[in-house]
Amino acid sequence: MEQKIKNNDCLGQRIRMLRLSAGFGVTELARYMQLSGCDTTRECLVKIEAGTHHISVKQLKAIKTALNVTYETMFEFTEEEEEWNM
Repeated sequence: MEQKIKNNDCLGQRIRMLRLSAGFGVTELARYMQLSGCDTTRECLVKIEAGTHHISVKQLKAIKTALNVTYETMFEFTEEEEEWNM
């Protein structure tokens, strides 16, 4: 059974911001993830970014690698981002 991380608005928004900063479109990121062995669709990524879909550890790792960021960067929320999730 694959481990899932409960998604929230902060994590989804952070992934979206990092994706845009890296110059990736949703389709490009999904394609990159698929080529690296993580079966993820564009629609799944949209839901992850919206905070309506739990993210698997495998997906989180693939996103981290594709965007060339650290886990700390992915989970480093500003006070404003944390307020969005309340």
